[in-house]
Amino acid sequence: MKLTSKLGILLIASAGFIACETDDNGLSTTTDDDGSANLELDNSLFATSNTSGDITVYDVEDIASVTASTFGTAATDTEGIYYDSSDDEVIQISRSESQIQAFSDLSLNVAGITLSATVSSTASLSSPRDLAVNDNIYVVADNADVDGDDSTDDGRLFIYTRGDDGSITLRNTVTVNFAVWGIEFDGDTLIAVVDKTSDVAIFENFADSNTTDATVEATKRITIEGIVRTHGLAVDGGTLILTDVGSAMDDADGAFHIISDYASKFAGVANGETLAVVGNQVRVAGDATFLGNPVAAEYDAESNVVFIAERANGGGRILAFSNAQAGGNLTPSVNNELEGASSLYLNE
Repeated sequence: MKLTSKLGILLIASAGFIACETDDNGLSTTTDDDGSANLELDNSLFATSNTSGDITVYDVEDIASVTASTFGTAATDTEGIYYDSSDDEVIQISRSESQIQAFSDLSLNVAGITLSATVSSTASLSSPRDLAVNDNIYVVADNADVDGDDSTDDGRLFIYTRGDDGSITLRNTVTVNFAVWGIEFDGDTLIAVVDKTSDVAIFENFADSNTTDATVEATKRITIEGIVRTHGLAVDGGTLILTDVGSAMDDADGAFHIISDYASKFAGVANGETLAVVGNQVRVAGDATFLGNPVAAEYDAESNVVFIAERANGGGRILAFSNAQAGGNLTPSVNNELEGASSLYLNE
Protein backbone atom coordinates (compact mmCIF):
# COMPACT_ATOMS: atom_id res chain seq x y z
CA MET A 1 0.00 0.00 0.00
CA LYS A 2 1.32 3.43 -0.92
CA LEU A 3 0.86 6.07 1.78
CA THR A 4 2.72 8.89 0.04
CA SER A 5 1.01 12.01 -1.18
CA LYS A 6 -0.12 12.32 -4.78
CA LEU A 7 0.91 15.98 -4.63
CA GLY A 8 4.61 15.17 -4.95
CA ILE A 9 7.35 17.26 -3.37
CA LEU A 10 5.58 20.30 -1.97
CA LEU A 11 8.65 22.45 -1.53
CA ILE A 12 9.39 22.09 -5.24
CA ALA A 13 5.84 22.65 -6.42
CA SER A 14 5.52 25.94 -4.57
CA ALA A 15 8.55 27.46 -6.27
CA GLY A 16 7.33 27.22 -9.86
CA PHE A 17 9.15 25.31 -12.61
CA ILE A 18 11.00 26.87 -15.52
CA ALA A 19 12.82 23.81 -16.83
CA CYS A 20 12.87 20.02 -16.73
CA GLU A 21 15.82 17.83 -17.70
CA THR A 22 17.66 14.68 -16.66
CA ASP A 23 20.58 14.46 -14.26
CA ASP A 24 23.76 12.55 -15.13
CA ASN A 25 22.46 9.37 -13.48
CA GLY A 26 18.96 9.27 -14.94
CA LEU A 27 16.45 11.02 -12.62
CA SER A 28 14.54 13.97 -14.03
CA THR A 29 15.29 17.35 -12.47
CA THR A 30 13.30 20.56 -12.25
CA THR A 31 14.79 24.04 -12.07
CA ASP A 32 13.29 26.73 -9.86
CA ASP A 33 13.03 30.42 -10.69
CA ASP A 34 16.19 31.03 -8.67
CA GLY A 35 18.11 28.52 -10.80
CA SER A 36 18.35 25.74 -8.20
CA ALA A 37 17.81 22.16 -9.43
CA ASN A 38 15.68 19.55 -7.68
CA LEU A 39 15.31 15.85 -8.39
CA GLU A 40 11.82 14.78 -9.49
CA LEU A 41 10.87 11.77 -7.35
CA ASP A 42 7.23 11.17 -8.29
CA ASN A 43 6.75 7.81 -10.03
CA SER A 44 9.97 6.50 -8.54
CA LEU A 45 10.88 3.02 -7.31
CA PHE A 46 13.32 2.91 -4.38
CA ALA A 47 15.50 -0.18 -3.90
CA THR A 48 17.98 -1.40 -1.28
CA SER A 49 20.81 -3.95 -1.35
CA ASN A 50 22.17 -6.62 0.98
CA THR A 51 25.67 -5.99 -0.38
CA SER A 52 25.87 -2.21 0.05
CA GLY A 53 24.15 0.73 1.69
CA ASP A 54 23.21 2.21 -1.68
CA ILE A 55 19.75 3.61 -2.28
CA THR A 56 18.91 3.10 -5.95
CA VAL A 57 16.06 5.16 -7.38
CA TYR A 58 14.40 4.20 -10.65
CA ASP A 59 12.30 6.61 -12.70
CA VAL A 60 9.39 4.33 -13.65
CA GLU A 61 6.98 6.90 -15.09
CA ASP A 62 7.55 5.34 -18.51
CA ILE A 63 8.04 1.60 -18.07
CA ALA A 64 9.54 1.42 -21.58
CA SER A 65 12.47 3.69 -20.66
CA VAL A 66 13.35 3.20 -17.00
CA THR A 67 16.46 4.99 -15.73
CA ALA A 68 18.32 4.65 -12.43
CA SER A 69 20.19 6.90 -10.00
CA THR A 70 22.17 5.87 -6.93
CA PHE A 71 22.83 7.47 -3.55
CA GLY A 72 25.44 6.01 -1.22
CA THR A 73 25.17 5.62 2.57
CA ALA A 74 27.57 4.41 5.27
CA ALA A 75 25.69 1.11 5.67
CA THR A 76 26.98 -2.10 4.09
CA ASP A 77 23.75 -4.16 4.19
CA THR A 78 20.22 -2.72 4.01
CA GLU A 79 16.69 -4.09 3.76
CA GLY A 80 13.39 -2.25 4.13
CA ILE A 81 12.79 1.20 2.64
CA TYR A 82 10.16 3.97 2.58
CA TYR A 83 9.96 7.42 1.01
CA ASP A 84 7.89 10.20 2.59
CA SER A 85 7.15 12.65 -0.21
CA SER A 86 5.54 15.21 2.12
CA ASP A 87 8.85 15.58 4.01
CA ASP A 88 11.15 14.67 1.09
CA GLU A 89 12.76 12.01 3.27
CA VAL A 90 13.89 8.46 2.55
CA ILE A 91 14.01 5.95 5.41
CA GLN A 92 15.79 2.62 5.23
CA ILE A 93 16.89 -0.11 7.64
CA SER A 94 20.60 -0.67 8.07
CA ARG A 95 21.17 -4.36 8.81
CA SER A 96 24.86 -3.62 9.28
CA GLU A 97 24.12 -1.02 11.96
CA SER A 98 20.94 -2.63 13.37
CA GLN A 99 18.85 0.54 13.14
CA ILE A 100 16.42 2.63 11.12
CA GLN A 101 18.06 5.58 9.37
CA ALA A 102 16.38 8.63 7.80
CA PHE A 103 17.89 10.88 5.13
CA SER A 104 16.26 14.27 4.61
CA ASP A 105 15.94 16.59 1.60
CA LEU A 106 16.60 13.83 -0.91
CA SER A 107 15.38 15.86 -3.90
CA LEU A 108 17.91 18.61 -3.10
CA ASN A 109 20.87 16.23 -3.32
CA VAL A 110 22.92 15.23 -6.34
CA ALA A 111 22.61 11.60 -7.40
CA GLY A 112 25.87 9.75 -6.88
CA ILE A 113 26.83 11.37 -3.58
CA THR A 114 26.97 9.63 -0.19
CA LEU A 115 24.14 10.67 2.11
CA SER A 116 24.47 11.19 5.85
CA ALA A 117 21.67 10.06 8.13
CA THR A 118 19.81 12.99 9.73
CA VAL A 119 17.92 10.78 12.21
CA SER A 120 18.60 7.25 13.47
CA SER A 121 16.87 4.91 15.90
CA THR A 122 18.74 3.04 18.61
CA ALA A 123 20.62 -0.06 17.47
CA SER A 124 18.01 -2.57 18.68
CA LEU A 125 17.49 -4.83 15.67
CA SER A 126 19.03 -8.25 15.08
CA SER A 127 18.03 -9.41 11.58
CA PRO A 128 15.62 -6.88 10.05
CA ARG A 129 13.89 -7.87 6.80
CA ASP A 130 11.17 -5.34 6.02
CA LEU A 131 9.63 -2.01 6.99
CA ALA A 132 5.93 -1.08 6.99
CA VAL A 133 4.70 2.46 7.67
CA ASN A 134 1.26 3.69 8.72
CA ASP A 135 1.18 7.40 9.61
CA ASN A 136 3.66 7.82 12.50
CA ILE A 137 3.93 4.07 13.17
CA TYR A 138 6.99 2.28 11.76
CA VAL A 139 7.06 -1.53 12.04
CA VAL A 140 10.18 -3.61 11.37
CA ALA A 141 10.01 -7.36 10.75
CA ASP A 142 12.99 -9.08 12.39
CA ASN A 143 13.49 -12.78 11.64
CA ALA A 144 16.25 -13.53 14.16
CA ASP A 145 15.34 -16.54 16.34
CA VAL A 146 14.09 -15.13 19.65
CA ASP A 147 14.43 -18.04 22.07
CA GLY A 148 17.50 -19.68 20.53
CA ASP A 149 15.59 -22.93 20.02
CA ASP A 150 15.91 -23.98 16.39
CA SER A 151 13.15 -26.56 16.85
CA THR A 152 10.53 -23.81 17.00
CA ASP A 153 10.23 -20.72 14.85
CA ASP A 154 9.59 -17.28 16.27
CA GLY A 155 10.18 -13.72 15.19
CA ARG A 156 9.63 -10.16 16.28
CA LEU A 157 7.83 -7.07 15.08
CA PHE A 158 9.51 -3.91 16.40
CA ILE A 159 7.04 -1.02 16.67
CA TYR A 160 8.51 2.49 16.46
CA THR A 161 6.84 5.89 16.65
CA ARG A 162 7.90 8.97 14.74
CA GLY A 163 7.86 12.08 16.94
CA ASP A 164 6.97 15.62 15.90
CA ASP A 165 10.67 16.42 16.25
CA GLY A 166 11.53 13.66 13.76
CA SER A 167 12.81 11.21 16.36
CA ILE A 168 12.38 7.47 15.76
CA THR A 169 11.61 5.80 19.11
CA LEU A 170 11.08 2.11 19.85
CA ARG A 171 7.64 1.89 21.50
CA ASN A 172 7.38 -1.86 22.06
CA THR A 173 8.26 -5.25 20.61
CA VAL A 174 5.80 -7.95 19.64
CA THR A 175 6.91 -11.59 19.47
CA VAL A 176 5.07 -13.99 17.17
CA ASN A 177 5.23 -17.77 16.90
CA PHE A 178 6.65 -17.80 13.39
CA ALA A 179 9.68 -16.48 11.52
CA VAL A 180 8.77 -13.22 9.77
CA TRP A 181 9.88 -11.64 6.49
CA GLY A 182 7.76 -9.28 4.39
CA ILE A 183 5.16 -7.04 6.05
CA GLU A 184 2.68 -4.50 4.68
CA PHE A 185 -0.04 -2.27 6.08
CA ASP A 186 -3.43 -2.17 4.40
CA GLY A 187 -5.16 0.51 6.42
CA ASP A 188 -4.72 -0.47 10.08
CA THR A 189 -4.34 -4.17 9.22
CA LEU A 190 -0.82 -5.59 9.09
CA ILE A 191 -0.20 -8.45 6.67
CA ALA A 192 2.88 -10.57 7.45
CA VAL A 193 4.67 -13.32 5.57
CA VAL A 194 5.19 -16.49 7.60
CA ASP A 195 8.75 -17.31 6.53
CA LYS A 196 9.74 -20.90 5.67
CA THR A 197 6.11 -21.61 4.71
CA SER A 198 3.47 -20.62 2.17
CA ASP A 199 1.39 -18.93 4.88
CA VAL A 200 0.25 -15.36 5.44
CA ALA A 201 -0.72 -13.91 8.84
CA ILE A 202 -3.24 -11.10 9.31
CA PHE A 203 -3.16 -8.76 12.32
CA GLU A 204 -6.23 -6.54 12.50
CA ASN A 205 -5.88 -3.09 14.11
CA PHE A 206 -2.23 -4.00 14.67
CA ALA A 207 -0.66 -0.86 16.17
CA ASP A 208 -3.50 0.00 18.56
CA SER A 209 -4.03 -3.60 19.69
CA ASN A 210 -0.39 -4.33 20.51
CA THR A 211 0.99 -1.53 22.66
CA THR A 212 3.17 -3.49 25.14
CA ASP A 213 5.99 -6.04 24.89
CA ALA A 214 4.12 -9.34 24.51
CA THR A 215 3.79 -12.57 22.58
CA VAL A 216 0.72 -12.39 20.36
CA GLU A 217 -1.16 -14.50 17.85
CA ALA A 218 -2.38 -13.36 14.47
CA THR A 219 -6.05 -12.64 13.91
CA LYS A 220 -5.95 -15.16 11.07
CA ARG A 221 -3.31 -17.34 9.40
CA ILE A 222 -3.97 -19.02 6.06
CA THR A 223 -1.98 -21.10 3.57
CA ILE A 224 -1.58 -19.93 -0.04
CA GLU A 225 -1.84 -22.95 -2.32
CA GLY A 226 0.86 -23.22 -5.00
CA ILE A 227 3.56 -21.32 -3.11
CA VAL A 228 6.62 -23.16 -1.75
CA ARG A 229 8.10 -20.41 0.44
CA THR A 230 6.89 -16.84 0.39
CA HIS A 231 9.00 -13.76 1.21
CA GLY A 232 7.77 -10.51 -0.29
CA LEU A 233 4.33 -8.93 -0.56
CA ALA A 234 2.63 -5.80 -1.80
CA VAL A 235 -0.91 -4.39 -1.71
CA ASP A 236 -2.53 -1.77 -3.92
CA GLY A 237 -6.10 -1.27 -5.11
CA GLY A 238 -7.32 -4.36 -3.27
CA THR A 239 -4.82 -6.64 -5.04
CA LEU A 240 -2.20 -8.60 -3.11
CA ILE A 241 1.12 -9.73 -4.60
CA LEU A 242 3.03 -12.57 -2.89
CA THR A 243 6.44 -13.81 -4.00
CA ASP A 244 7.59 -17.45 -3.98
CA VAL A 245 11.34 -18.02 -3.59
CA GLY A 246 10.97 -21.77 -4.02
CA SER A 247 14.27 -23.35 -3.01
CA ALA A 248 16.71 -20.80 -1.61
CA MET A 249 19.51 -22.66 -3.43
CA ASP A 250 17.89 -22.42 -6.88
CA ASP A 251 18.20 -19.15 -8.82
CA ALA A 252 15.60 -20.05 -11.44
CA ASP A 253 12.57 -21.53 -9.60
CA GLY A 254 10.96 -18.33 -8.30
CA ALA A 255 7.48 -17.00 -8.91
CA PHE A 256 4.89 -14.53 -7.73
CA HIS A 257 1.15 -14.81 -7.21
CA ILE A 258 -1.52 -12.19 -7.88
CA ILE A 259 -4.63 -12.26 -5.70
CA SER A 260 -7.21 -9.67 -6.76
CA ASP A 261 -9.90 -8.65 -4.25
CA TYR A 262 -7.77 -10.44 -1.70
CA ALA A 263 -9.68 -9.24 1.40
CA SER A 264 -12.94 -10.91 0.40
CA LYS A 265 -11.11 -14.07 -0.67
CA PHE A 266 -9.26 -14.24 2.65
CA ALA A 267 -12.53 -13.64 4.50
CA GLY A 268 -13.90 -16.76 2.85
CA VAL A 269 -11.06 -18.94 4.17
CA ALA A 270 -11.20 -20.11 7.79
CA ASN A 271 -8.25 -19.65 10.12
CA GLY A 272 -5.69 -22.38 9.43
CA GLU A 273 -7.20 -23.34 6.06
CA THR A 274 -5.98 -22.91 2.47
CA LEU A 275 -6.74 -20.42 -0.31
CA ALA A 276 -6.96 -22.50 -3.50
CA VAL A 277 -5.20 -21.46 -6.69
CA VAL A 278 -8.11 -22.12 -9.05
CA GLY A 279 -10.48 -19.19 -9.18
CA ASN A 280 -8.44 -17.14 -6.71
CA GLN A 281 -4.86 -16.67 -7.87
CA VAL A 282 -2.68 -16.02 -10.92
CA ARG A 283 0.88 -17.43 -10.90
CA VAL A 284 3.81 -15.99 -12.86
CA ALA A 285 6.79 -18.36 -13.17
CA GLY A 286 9.15 -19.89 -15.71
CA ASP A 287 12.55 -19.56 -17.33
CA ALA A 288 11.65 -16.34 -19.19
CA THR A 289 10.82 -14.49 -15.95
CA PHE A 290 14.36 -14.38 -14.43
CA LEU A 291 12.72 -15.20 -11.09
CA GLY A 292 14.82 -17.26 -8.68
CA ASN A 293 14.59 -15.80 -5.17
CA PRO A 294 12.13 -12.87 -5.47
CA VAL A 295 12.41 -11.36 -1.97
CA ALA A 296 10.30 -8.21 -2.30
CA ALA A 297 7.49 -6.80 -4.43
CA GLU A 298 5.61 -3.60 -5.20
CA TYR A 299 2.48 -3.14 -7.25
CA ASP A 300 0.95 -0.16 -9.03
CA ALA A 301 -2.73 -0.89 -9.60
CA GLU A 302 -3.23 2.16 -11.83
CA SER A 303 -0.62 1.09 -14.38
CA ASN A 304 -1.03 -2.63 -13.61
CA VAL A 305 2.72 -3.20 -13.15
CA VAL A 306 4.34 -5.61 -10.69
CA PHE A 307 7.86 -4.76 -9.50
CA ILE A 308 10.15 -7.44 -8.04
CA ALA A 309 13.45 -7.38 -6.16
CA GLU A 310 15.15 -10.58 -7.32
CA ARG A 311 18.00 -11.58 -5.00
CA ALA A 312 19.58 -14.66 -6.59
CA ASN A 313 19.33 -14.60 -10.38
CA GLY A 314 22.41 -12.89 -11.79
CA GLY A 315 23.40 -11.73 -8.32
CA GLY A 316 20.38 -9.46 -8.08
CA ARG A 317 17.87 -7.80 -10.39
CA ILE A 318 15.03 -5.29 -10.41
CA LEU A 319 12.24 -6.67 -12.58
CA ALA A 320 8.94 -5.20 -13.75
CA PHE A 321 6.03 -7.08 -15.31
CA SER A 322 3.30 -5.29 -17.27
CA ASN A 323 -0.16 -6.88 -17.47
CA ALA A 324 1.01 -9.73 -15.25
CA GLN A 325 -2.58 -10.96 -14.77
CA ALA A 326 -2.03 -13.01 -17.92
CA GLY A 327 0.11 -15.28 -15.76
CA GLY A 328 2.53 -17.95 -16.88
CA ASN A 329 6.08 -17.69 -18.19
CA LEU A 330 6.21 -13.93 -18.82
CA THR A 331 9.19 -11.93 -20.02
CA PRO A 332 9.78 -8.89 -17.76
CA SER A 333 9.25 -5.43 -19.24
CA VAL A 334 12.19 -4.19 -17.14
CA ASN A 335 15.24 -6.28 -16.25
CA ASN A 336 17.96 -4.22 -14.53
CA GLU A 337 20.87 -5.79 -12.66
CA LEU A 338 21.22 -4.66 -9.04
CA GLU A 339 23.65 -6.62 -6.92
CA GLY A 340 22.10 -7.79 -3.66
CA ALA A 341 18.61 -6.41 -4.45
CA SER A 342 16.67 -6.76 -1.19
CA SER A 343 13.61 -4.48 -0.87
CA LEU A 344 11.43 -1.97 -2.73
CA TYR A 345 9.17 1.03 -2.20
CA LEU A 346 7.07 2.64 -4.93
CA ASN A 347 6.38 6.38 -4.69
CA GLU A 348 3.53 7.07 -7.10
